[in-house]
Amino acid sequence: MAFIEQIAEKDAQGTLARIYESARGRADRVANIIRLMSLDPVSLEGSMQFYVKLMKTGNGLSSARKEMLATVVSCANDCYY
Repeated sequence: MAFIEQIAEKDAQGTLARIYESARGRADRVANIIRLMSLDPVSLEGSMQFYVKLMKTGNGLSSARKEMLATVVSCANDCYY
């Protein structure tokens, strides 16, 4: 099994601590995908901003269709986040 080093919530500082706190505020926990990117908080923050812009703002697709497409792509990639 593969192992990716992660920064634990208790050890997070600066930008990463703020990202973790924000994640807990949204979902009462820090999602695995966020912890997996913890070694590079700048890229993590950029990735999260891109996700929010793509999935949470208005565009040509409804929220339901966006989530459906994300589910299909995750399934096709054997990614079960």
